[in-house]
Amino acid sequence: MCGIVAASARRNVRDILINGLHTLEYRGYDSAGIAIQQDGYLARERSAGKVRDLETLLEQRPIDGHCGISHTRWATHGVPNTENAHPHASGDQLALVHNGIIENHEELRQELQLAGCRFSSDTDTEVMVHLIAGLMDTGLDLHSAVRKAVERLRGAFAIAVVSAAEPGVVVGARSGSPLVLGVGNGENFLASDVYPLLNETDRFVFLEEGDAVRLNHAGYEIVDAHDELVERPVKRVETRADAVQRGDYPHYMLKEIFEQPQAVAETLEGRLSAKAVLPNIFGVGAEDILKRVRNVHIVACGTAYHAGLVARYQLEQLAGIPCHAEIASEYRYRKPVVPENTLFIAVSQSGETADTLAALKHAGQAGYLSTLAICNVAESSVVREAELVLMTRAGPEIGVASTKAFTTQLVALQLLVLELSRLNGMQKAEYEGYVADLNHLPELLNEALSLDSEFGRLAGAFMDKNHALFLGRGSHYPIAMEGALKLKEISYIHAESYAAGELKHGPLALVDAEMPVFAVAPNNILLEKLISNIEEVSTRGGELYVIADTKVMSSFQQRHGHIIGLDTGGALLSPVVMTIPLQLLAYHVAVQRGTDVDQPRNLAKSVTVE
Repeated sequence: MCGIVAASARRNVRDILINGLHTLEYRGYDSAGIAIQQDGYLARERSAGKVRDLETLLEQRPIDGHCGISHTRWATHGVPNTENAHPHASGDQLALVHNGIIENHEELRQELQLAGCRFSSDTDTEVMVHLIAGLMDTGLDLHSAVRKAVERLRGAFAIAVVSAAEPGVVVGARSGSPLVLGVGNGENFLASDVYPLLNETDRFVFLEEGDAVRLNHAGYEIVDAHDELVERPVKRVETRADAVQRGDYPHYMLKEIFEQPQAVAETLEGRLSAKAVLPNIFGVGAEDILKRVRNVHIVACGTAYHAGLVARYQLEQLAGIPCHAEIASEYRYRKPVVPENTLFIAVSQSGETADTLAALKHAGQAGYLSTLAICNVAESSVVREAELVLMTRAGPEIGVASTKAFTTQLVALQLLVLELSRLNGMQKAEYEGYVADLNHLPELLNEALSLDSEFGRLAGAFMDKNHALFLGRGSHYPIAMEGALKLKEISYIHAESYAAGELKHGPLALVDAEMPVFAVAPNNILLEKLISNIEEVSTRGGELYVIADTKVMSSFQQRHGHIIGLDTGGALLSPVVMTIPLQLLAYHVAVQRGTDVDQPRNLAKSVTVE
């Protein structure tokens, strides 16, 4: 989604702002802009397109100064163009950048137009800058005007504002969208997340819901939602700035695919011994809560939802606990029935996904036994909202198409599956066998990555394809869903996934020589059923690609097309391991088709609006 970087310092802040915007490009955006305080006015430049286009403008018309704000926009209200790009301004005296959506912008716009304000964009954001400017005209300072203005806003927002009347001052506020304060030496910063500021500081204040902050180069003050002056803890972030660099990889996505063995190992570290899941890894007192769990609801969006679907199969099969997985944007607008002793699980990479966060907040009032967050960002809203937490430790994920975040979510959920299985009477030998398998997972992922060159060769067959089908059964059906999502996200090939048994109920009509069909074939009791489904494709001339466990490769014949084998490690691990080939396929197809792998069109990394 949109990105904010703001700074007040004794030095020139232009490069701080621009370099920060470059770091935020992974979030997805369609325009960029900057505003820097001058002597008595604000200088502003905006551009549709990429940050490099903004840099070109700044080379022609340089702007220097010690205090400013900047932004990358992902269009919601108004088409992507210069007029709708941030920062938005009231004359040359006030400028504002905004992440999120203002739901009551139309009524505020009408009110402001009646008061004489002239609007120059189609955005919801512009109402805020005019509203704040009007309040300052009554004699309020910038901090007070921002706090007064946000009382009238409905929706989700994080904002940063500068005024020519208050040199060196930046004011920020958040409600529903994340905003962090970076604490430096003789300089302070605001940003959407820590990554754009890692070159400047490792000390951060994670602003809480309803906070408003006033900062300059010398210090800052924070007021909470009750208009009380508060102190928030300063936390040291250990992530290195080079952790969000590509290194020798051509794309972030490929780097992150190859980081998965390490990310999974770190997710397991300190949580798993040779024979058991360690106690209370979900939080203090978690075991007493988990003993009482009789139902599970998993809510997530996109890739995280697919992780929840895999967990549903495994929870019911291994722990014997009924589980329902649901898309957060659907869950939050219905009235779910909550059986007694139900655990609510929110899964999110960023911890700021708007629909997932709203669902979690609703769950807190809906009578669940407890709420658990599976998340990758320690100071995120989802983590702070949940009662229990398990961090995925994937590290920064920059590519829009999720890879290591997904596999670490699967692993985190498998730790929960094993813990609930133990508490529900799984035999000791069986339990310890699954634990041993999980300890072996990073090694299996490394072996799966050796298929990289093979999928590079296979990708050439997809240059002129426009459609693809992905098939799976049981816990591998969500993996087929994930494979289809990855291919469509970054290569723009229309891809659909089906439970293989549904093939004869309609999708088979699409199969011909121009329709590549992928099937994931683990070594399990559904193998014979899957082979029958594959035969249906083969006899109708479909081009088949089967990713199979090495133990069952002999079950497939030459007529079954391209058979790619790998060691999947058994029932618990197989969904994780089989994800790797599908990621490599999507990546290489996208590269050969020449699409923007890391920043696919129309998509954003962290969806902080509905």
